[in-house]
Amino acid sequence: MPLPKLLSDFLDDLREPGILWQAGAIVLCIVIGWGLARLIRDRFLQRTPADEAHGPVRRLGMRSFARVLAPLLILGLLALAKMMLTRNHIHVNLLRLAMPLFASFALIRTAFYLLRRVFARHGPLGATILTFEKIFSLVVWLAVAMYIIGLWPDVFDYLDDTLLPLGRHKVSLATILQAATSVVVLLMLALWAGTALEERLMGVEGMHSSLRVVMARMSRAVLIVVAVLVSLNMVGIDLTVLSVFGGAFGVGLGLGMQKIASNYVSGFVILLERSLAIGDMISVDKYTGRVSRINTRYTVLQGLDGVETVLPNEMLISGPVQNQSLSNRMVRVSTVLNVAYGSDLDSLIPLLENLVIGVARVLETPAPGASLNKFTADGFELELGFWISDPESGRGGVVSDVNKKIYALVKSGDIKLALPRLDTNLLDAHIAATVAKISQSVTN
Repeated sequence: MPLPKLLSDFLDDLREPGILWQAGAIVLCIVIGWGLARLIRDRFLQRTPADEAHGPVRRLGMRSFARVLAPLLILGLLALAKMMLTRNHIHVNLLRLAMPLFASFALIRTAFYLLRRVFARHGPLGATILTFEKIFSLVVWLAVAMYIIGLWPDVFDYLDDTLLPLGRHKVSLATILQAATSVVVLLMLALWAGTALEERLMGVEGMHSSLRVVMARMSRAVLIVVAVLVSLNMVGIDLTVLSVFGGAFGVGLGLGMQKIASNYVSGFVILLERSLAIGDMISVDKYTGRVSRINTRYTVLQGLDGVETVLPNEMLISGPVQNQSLSNRMVRVSTVLNVAYGSDLDSLIPLLENLVIGVARVLETPAPGASLNKFTADGFELELGFWISDPESGRGGVVSDVNKKIYALVKSGDIKLALPRLDTNLLDAHIAATVAKISQSVTN
């Protein structure tokens, strides 16, 4: 069996003096490409005061793209070296053999970069992504090996000649694979572009957080739809057939997906009207916590105990919601104490009001206030109220600090707490009756 032309030309070049030029060009391209990638990466990862606000997003993307940049630069330099050696009438078969190897390496790195930027940017890599990366690498290297040994044209002809019936038409297996590849590639590019745009929007400080989220969600949806339509048009599928599918999808959406559709619509309403924002402290039904994430279908509420609650967006639209930080982040907090009758309220109330000033998290404006709520059986019931501006940090800690200061005054004697009074009349009557019975029995 004769050797493929690429390999035979390479073996012929081994006896030519120009092989040294080719080997030197390859080594030089690798060194320059790796050095340029390292220089560009260090330049973009460098922290400067001017770009500190937008630096984290750019550094995150550049750190991931640094692994892709080196093989891409080496591949471009190899193409340039091939063109220059060809003009000087030097054989370039070694370069022709090296270019598909580096091209496959760049393709694998690019695919890994897109996958991890889209599916693994919020946490560790999953087993499915790692398995897909291994399978994709194996397929790419297998395709390169078939190209080098000359089997690729035969394999493509076989795929092109294999027809599969699809309705009234027959489509070759090569066309199906090309269509699937174009759809996957364009979808990945659309998802990557949507992720990059979302990170960019979330870094804009002058825009409301809800508006940033809704723009990111809508831009990603538009990019996905455009990618699907373009990929279907590229493989020759008539887009008018989608009208039938759209009608069927609308009927199915109306009959079987009412709740899901309602939650999605409610999510966009929440994001557009800005009634909730990430970081707001809200209370819904029996749940209270800080809004940590707003998605198009649900909202994640993180309680002060760390437990996260997933609330359907329809629940936030159809029911009452208490938002402690919608237009004003100041929240009033109070504590109640009972003081003994006979206490001088004219001096005690200002004492309590001045006591709160200086406690961590307590605001000086509005000023704290103490008031007489009611008269109880044991003493005066006083309420000491004050204001905080960080409801997401909870109320228990600041109330505890205020109560500790009140207890310090109790220990010093400046405040006399009311003690429960026992009604001893019934007990005295019972004792008297018992004594009378004993006296009568002794007399008898």
